[in-house]
Amino acid sequence: MSNYKTVFFTLGVLQIILGVSMIIPIIIQVIYDQLNSSFIGAGIVTIIFGILFSLSNLDHDKKLNLQQAFLLTALSWLSVAIFGSLPFIFSNLQLSITDAFFESMSGITTTGSTIITNLNDSPKSILVWRALLQWLGGIGIIVMAITLMPIMNVGGMKLFKISSNDKDEKILPKSKEISLRLIFIYAGLTFLCAFFYKIFGMNFFDSLTHSMTTIATGGFSNYNSSIGYFDSALIEITSIIFIILGSIPFIAYIKFLSGDKKIFISDSQIRSFIKIIIASIFILFFYLAFQSKTFSEVSLRSITFNVVSILTGTGYVTQEFDNWGNFPLIFFLILMFIGGCAGSTACGIKIFRVQILYLFLINHLKKIIYPRGIFVIKYGNSNVDDKFMSSIISFIYLYIIIFFLITTLLSLNGLDFVTSISGAATSISNVGPGLGDFIGPNGNFSQLPDTSKWILSVGMILGRLELFAILVLFIPSFWQR
Repeated sequence: MSNYKTVFFTLGVLQIILGVSMIIPIIIQVIYDQLNSSFIGAGIVTIIFGILFSLSNLDHDKKLNLQQAFLLTALSWLSVAIFGSLPFIFSNLQLSITDAFFESMSGITTTGSTIITNLNDSPKSILVWRALLQWLGGIGIIVMAITLMPIMNVGGMKLFKISSNDKDEKILPKSKEISLRLIFIYAGLTFLCAFFYKIFGMNFFDSLTHSMTTIATGGFSNYNSSIGYFDSALIEITSIIFIILGSIPFIAYIKFLSGDKKIFISDSQIRSFIKIIIASIFILFFYLAFQSKTFSEVSLRSITFNVVSILTGTGYVTQEFDNWGNFPLIFFLILMFIGGCAGSTACGIKIFRVQILYLFLINHLKKIIYPRGIFVIKYGNSNVDDKFMSSIISFIYLYIIIFFLITTLLSLNGLDFVTSISGAATSISNVGPGLGDFIGPNGNFSQLPDTSKWILSVGMILGRLELFAILVLFIPSFWQR
């Protein structure tokens, strides 16, 4: 295992960071007079394991090859989910290991599905820990999507490679500088979001936790009725704005600060993302207006909020949209699959893959009409070759296959059709709420069988890490390279 010392050293550092992060819930416990041993014990255990991992791998060579990058990606999320579940296990919520792991995995993958039935009366420390897990998961996936996944070439992510130098497989050097800038931008947006939440009516605690889950497009809330609890147009508008800011490529912020002032207008992925939001709002607005035969009874505010929340995989809700009829349910299911932009905290298939698939279909139609013509697919300033196109198509194909597989497994476990299909979609797309009586907008996942919770947890990490980053680890030939 000496070849993987860098992997295990990095895992140790991550565990130490996670353990130190538990100081924040401890401070919250002191402030609100709710101090107990749950986070103290969990923090000590996590830090001890982190120190042991780090000390036993101090002689690492500070380099990652391709195999190690895949292994680190998978183990990072898995280890954080495991150790992140300890506070839930040690808390007075009396959660089982299955429930604690589900909640932790939902947090770190920014999914937002929950098994806690009474959020309104839950300890403040648990609420802030849920928010912190999503916040850490958000910055984690941004850094990984921009620095590691392009080199791993997961599902076409090579398009977003930050350096043209790929003479060898050494991944770490330039990543540090990019990562630090991303963290500063991410933290800055979080504090700005908290500031506006506070101004528009949230108390300090709610503004802090909701800002973390908003920028992370995670969707964990402190209340059973989510953002709808506040019933404030200003808070919902703030949420919409910062969810969108968290769902566009964070590399665009770096380019903007580096002098490219038109990046938010010129970036094809951002433009398509905004167009999809606007088109979706209009479609649902006119559908609901047609159904009710009047415009006055249709809430544009509610439609806009839920479209943005579902498309980006945030999962905040203000109304039970499963009461809007059958078409909106199917439409929201489609939005779950599309997701936000690559290189952001958002989930799903991602806008750029949908764009490239569309260009591929148009190109194929042209070839049918003009058999001797030569047509080149371009995305931005890059040519899309056959190898790249195959990685996009294979990702989308695998995404659909895994979705149906999870749906089948859930139905075999006794869940009804709507719960099975929406549960599969919300897990692999990291959205949060599903559809139906149990896991609908204002429901939770507590009533599901334990087996279903483990299936959904697997779906969450597969969706969050772009499928191939996990599945490739189970191919023997990958380790023989």
